[in-house]
Amino acid sequence: MNLPVTSLLEIAEEAVTLAGRIVRTTLPGAVTAKGDRDMATEVDYAVEQAVRDFLGRETPEIGFLGEEEGVTRGADAALTWALDPLDGTANFLHGIPLCGVSLGLIHRDVPVVGVIDLPFLGSRYTAAEGHGTRANGTSVCVSQAADLESAIVAIGDYAVGIDAAEKNRPRLALTQHLAARVQRVRMFGSAAIDLAWVAEGKIDASAMFSNNPWDTAAGVLIAREAGAMVVDLDGSPHTMNSRGTIAAGPKILGELVTLIADARQAAERTGKHR
Repeated sequence: MNLPVTSLLEIAEEAVTLAGRIVRTTLPGAVTAKGDRDMATEVDYAVEQAVRDFLGRETPEIGFLGEEEGVTRGADAALTWALDPLDGTANFLHGIPLCGVSLGLIHRDVPVVGVIDLPFLGSRYTAAEGHGTRANGTSVCVSQAADLESAIVAIGDYAVGIDAAEKNRPRLALTQHLAARVQRVRMFGSAAIDLAWVAEGKIDASAMFSNNPWDTAAGVLIAREAGAMVVDLDGSPHTMNSRGTIAAGPKILGELVTLIADARQAAERTGKHR
């Protein structure tokens, strides 16, 4: 399938520009509890509705998946837009500027277009399959860190809600293993930022024990097109059906995957002795 990815990227950028304007100019409003320590604001819903309506007019043949309301168009479509209307909602609620809009286009479980906009930082990251990654219009590439000892590695948020303790066991083990090995560990609270900053070389790797398409579709492509390797937790090729999302420069990916495997084994041993 020969996709007009550059044309679709232009449409995605228009949608994200609309979204960013809402995020910058609208107060959070009422907060809706989605679960234990998980919430959405009126801004989340307003952005999702505005982007969904815009894309419905511009690309009615393409499906739509949003974090807040799920699949609302084209459940069986070969192409699907995946939107996180406000990645980093908790940061947004606390006035922390580490949050943004993430819009990806998925073709049969693989992202082919991605836009991440960080409205409070004035940063936009864009990519189309085969065309590289740009940050505010300038080409970017991943860092060339040669080993984990010189690397800054971002980790995803700890789990909340049902089975949080069980889900956090490998996350905590990974934190411990990274802390003993890498230059610094960071937690920014936004999958979009983690992946975009890997692409730009601000950080050297990111590791998330999760893989929601709205969180990762845009960022995975943006990281890949900048030269990052993006894989599942076990090092296998990453798709939207993967269990986790690991992104790193090619020189340190192998070390990082091995360290993650060690951390998961340690977590399993801890669980058996509980």
